[in-house]
Amino acid sequence: MRLEGRSLRVVAALAAYIIKGMALSVRWHEEGDASVRALIEAGQPFLLAFWHGRGVMVAQAYRRVGGRRIKILVSEHRDGELIAATMAHWGYGAVRGSTRRGAVRGARGMLRAAHAGYDLAISPDGPRGPREVLQEGVIELARISGLPIVPVTYSARWAKRFASWDGFLLPLPGARGVILWGEPLRIPRDADTDTLIALQQALEAEMIALRQRADAMVGRTEPTGGRS
Repeated sequence: MRLEGRSLRVVAALAAYIIKGMALSVRWHEEGDASVRALIEAGQPFLLAFWHGRGVMVAQAYRRVGGRRIKILVSEHRDGELIAATMAHWGYGAVRGSTRRGAVRGARGMLRAAHAGYDLAISPDGPRGPREVLQEGVIELARISGLPIVPVTYSARWAKRFASWDGFLLPLPGARGVILWGEPLRIPRDADTDTLIALQQALEAEMIALRQRADAMVGRTEPTGGRS
């Protein structure tokens, strides 16, 4: 059922309240955050990249490192309306679009946000997968905008893993969780096609490895993502 008007606002407010409460109850351990904190302190906007299944706690991760201004790319599917409305309760903006090349509307909106000094956030395997396969749009956006890509992930052993295409992971209240940050990756504006493909594959591999390391730290076992 499609949510609209008051129903959408009520459900979004409830979701925002529940997710924020759960995030605050988790006992987080954080690693690799020095680089992203340095970017924030220097006033350097960046492009935050996270797998779709590990997105629900990214707002908490961003807030913990002192992030303040961010626009998140949200799909134009119906569930995107609820996500955008939920994020608004955390003070975060949304741009509707896709990470696939040719998604002009989303790319233009994100570029405008980057030029205005916002950090950007993208789940590069969204909105419908395949799971943990990085779409080229995030690389192209980083190339055009000049923003460094900063990977981030989280995990928790005490969590609910949904039977969805993305393996959506929701930490439960009071869980012990881990947040891992990767090193910033810059995409040269003049990079040729072969270089862009190599950087896309390298970033995908790094994000999978980061997620796997987070899972290992809390004792979770997840299916291997990425290209078969």
